[in-house]
Amino acid sequence: MARVLVLGGGFAGVEAAISLRKHDLDVTLVSDRDFFYIYPTSIWIPTGDATMEDVSVPLDKLAFAHGFKVIVDPVTAFDPKTKRTTLASGRVLEGYDYVVVAMGQDKIMHKGMEHTLSICGKPEEATALYERLDALVQKGSGKLAFGFGGNPKDTSAVRGGPAFEVLFNVHNYLKKKGVRDRFELIFFAPMAKPGQKMGEKALEMMDKMFKMTDVKTKIGSKITEFVEDGILFEDGEKIVSDLTMFIAAGTGHSVLKASGLPLSDAGFVVTNEYNEVEGFDGIYAIGDSASLIGPKWRAKQGHVAEVMARNTAHNIWMDIQHIDSKESYMDHLNILCVMDTGNGAAFVYRDSKGGKMIPMPVVGHWMKKGWGWYCRNSKLGRIPRIPGL
Repeated sequence: MARVLVLGGGFAGVEAAISLRKHDLDVTLVSDRDFFYIYPTSIWIPTGDATMEDVSVPLDKLAFAHGFKVIVDPVTAFDPKTKRTTLASGRVLEGYDYVVVAMGQDKIMHKGMEHTLSICGKPEEATALYERLDALVQKGSGKLAFGFGGNPKDTSAVRGGPAFEVLFNVHNYLKKKGVRDRFELIFFAPMAKPGQKMGEKALEMMDKMFKMTDVKTKIGSKITEFVEDGILFEDGEKIVSDLTMFIAAGTGHSVLKASGLPLSDAGFVVTNEYNEVEGFDGIYAIGDSASLIGPKWRAKQGHVAEVMARNTAHNIWMDIQHIDSKESYMDHLNILCVMDTGNGAAFVYRDSKGGKMIPMPVVGHWMKKGWGWYCRNSKLGRIPRIPGL
């Protein structure tokens, strides 16, 4: 039986392990934490509508449900030529026929980032956002800043959607508390048109939403530094903030940068459309670790990572059988999300034909809540998977 090592316990890694087990392969998954974290539904933690436990699935339960092995130990080094992996404990993993790299990405660091919290960072940061926001609500007033950064070397490594979601959820949370008029909310981003990859119509709707919710904006100027009481910009302006939520753009994982694998200018592993790392037999890279091929509007999202994972499982199985039949992720490239606002949502879709954003008052919020339940239970094998979800 072929042995496969999956490095990473996020959307890409977990889906790869599950899909590989369907071919009855010997699969071991390595993760730096003992749970699978459902980032898309963590947006409700800052407002107290969810806890870290609500959006986490223990890896041992997933392993039991699907029959793969789990090692909880951070990867410190990887040699793709020998398929040798070194873990933080000093343990060395070798002898695997295939390795699927799904370790995610690092963040582009800005000066003073310790003064910010991220909804797309360590899971504990979402809980810290809740605690800080609750303290300000108890105080009765405050200035709150929400934003995301860019990576000029790779626009696909930018995650703006969660910043919008947390912002609008906080707006509605403060309204329910009856204190919205005592809080100043501001959105910031260094690019001139944040969210442009969703399409021009979506940009127009976002602008309307900012005006409807009385959210100020600061866009088009580079961030120079985060300070304890706000953000400094290249044009000399300062945003004063009691709480800054910032999603940094991604860059290549430090372990992979030192591995000798081929990298893009942004530090992501270069693969072909079948997620094979050419020149390294049996090595695949998927999800945020991989350099995403495609148009300028392309974006790294969970559903694309899962397509890569399922394709990679298929491609490995075909390779084992010496069958020349590979599946590409290129036909599945799109931007797809339900952007939650706390009292509704907007359906966002973008492909090569264009983009659209459709408002879904009330029902959209519950659709996303339902997706969170579906994600957890389908991953655990309690309910059937729906193709494409």
